[in-house]
Amino acid sequence: MRPIEFELERTIRAPIDQVFARLVDIEGHNLWMADTGSMLKHTRQTSPGEPAVGTTFVDETSQGTMPGEIAEMVAPHTIVFHWWEKSKSGKLKFEGWPSYHLQPSGDSETVVRHRGKLVSYGVWRLGTPIWRRFAVKERTITVDALKASFERDSSAAPG
Repeated sequence: MRPIEFELERTIRAPIDQVFARLVDIEGHNLWMADTGSMLKHTRQTSPGEPAVGTTFVDETSQGTMPGEIAEMVAPHTIVFHWWEKSKSGKLKFEGWPSYHLQPSGDSETVVRHRGKLVSYGVWRLGTPIWRRFAVKERTITVDALKASFERDSSAAPG
């Protein structure tokens, strides 16, 4: 069965470097993803140093704990995360590659193209139509939360 793939697009009222910085700050996701209805409960970086290709993290979700890594990063335009979930026996159940592709739009806006890619393995492939709906919903929550975090920032700024 083919991977689940889809794309979402949002325009965010913030310069590209600020949007990119927010996306690569793995532990900062806890701030803007809080109370959004996402399955993500907490995330933490598990390797030392500034985020770069190979940086590892662990997401604590309503479905369990999932490790991940930064698979690709080209500042300030692209970041690709890779996460996976295994069964208790160690067999791969799912792999995901959420990616963000940023383009400046004027001086103070950024077009964010979020591409979701999910692969299910073994018996889990049977649920592909359900996983697709779930993945689109979850990733929509994420890009909407990212956008809303900048809207909150601008409304809190002194005028």
